[in-house]
Amino acid sequence: MGAALKPGVVTGQDYETLVTACKEGGYALPAVNVTGTNTVNSVLEAAANNKADVIIQLSNGGAQFFAGQGMPDGNAAKVLGAVSAARHVHLLAEHYGICVVLHTDHANKKLIPWVEAMLDHGEAFYKETGKALYSSHMLDLSEEPIEWNLSECARVLERMSKIGMSLEIELGVTGGEEDGIGGEFDESADNSKLYTQPEDVLQAYDKLTPIGSFSVAASFGNVHGVYKPGNVKLRPEILKNSQDLVARQHNAGPNPLHLVFHGGSGSDKGQIRDAVSFGVFKMNIDTDTQFAFSEAVGKFVNENPKAFLYQIDPDDGTPYKKLYDPRKLLRAAEVSMAERLDEAFVDLGSKGRSLAQ
Repeated sequence: MGAALKPGVVTGQDYETLVTACKEGGYALPAVNVTGTNTVNSVLEAAANNKADVIIQLSNGGAQFFAGQGMPDGNAAKVLGAVSAARHVHLLAEHYGICVVLHTDHANKKLIPWVEAMLDHGEAFYKETGKALYSSHMLDLSEEPIEWNLSECARVLERMSKIGMSLEIELGVTGGEEDGIGGEFDESADNSKLYTQPEDVLQAYDKLTPIGSFSVAASFGNVHGVYKPGNVKLRPEILKNSQDLVARQHNAGPNPLHLVFHGGSGSDKGQIRDAVSFGVFKMNIDTDTQFAFSEAVGKFVNENPKAFLYQIDPDDGTPYKKLYDPRKLLRAAEVSMAERLDEAFVDLGSKGRSLAQ
């Protein structure tokens, strides 16, 4: 019998227990970007259906959308949306009977104040409940010099570790753009920055391990979005080289690093399995789940075109309220997104392996 956890949001030692179980068990969790209660609930439903634990994450734009894009103060919306989403998940996750890691995605230099404002709320929540509001936050300072990247990560991790939170950092640059972070991917470029150097990962391990829990989004050619086959050259062996170097230098066991795979949508399933075998416990998925959600909406509208032109059919008087009720198309979208996640749980080997008891 393996480790068992209470269902709900995991933080602190419970988070470490879950990550360790993933790495030792040779599986990973999908990290799904969400934008509102529909997408959050779809992820919770899919995880429950698959008896699998899951990572729910918000970008700064996703958090702002959660609060409402009509909110006059956009910066406040990014903070309050993140808080609102987290409280929603804290309230519901245990009732779906699975464990959830709550995370915020890419925050570059200009978004450090966003992270620190969320930590203000996180510290208050910790005083109130004894657990952090989020399991982890990400600082993506990969465009900055590595010395500054790591010193700033160390500064923020000092604060986070006091309330049982983990920090995700990025070394190397994941191609493409996610919610305003990054830039367009040049499919013809040979960009050495797309491949993290193991020596950089060792430097991060040396600096951050004494402070607290952290994970590394190491770039091995991965790119946000979906691109033509052959244009993205994934080299997951870079992850193995980083693990081996840290293990040698610190006389550690296999896969001492917590590794993260960004840009998982559209990736080759064999390379996904390789990455997981090298200590990846988390794979981001957003592009594919966005499409699954929107594809279902388009299909529903195309199958019922008159319901989105008229309340009552002008020819035969048929009322269309049951079809233009937003719950109809949104429910179709939730189901479609959950079905795409069925595939992700299988690809990552996490189906049926929830630690929740």
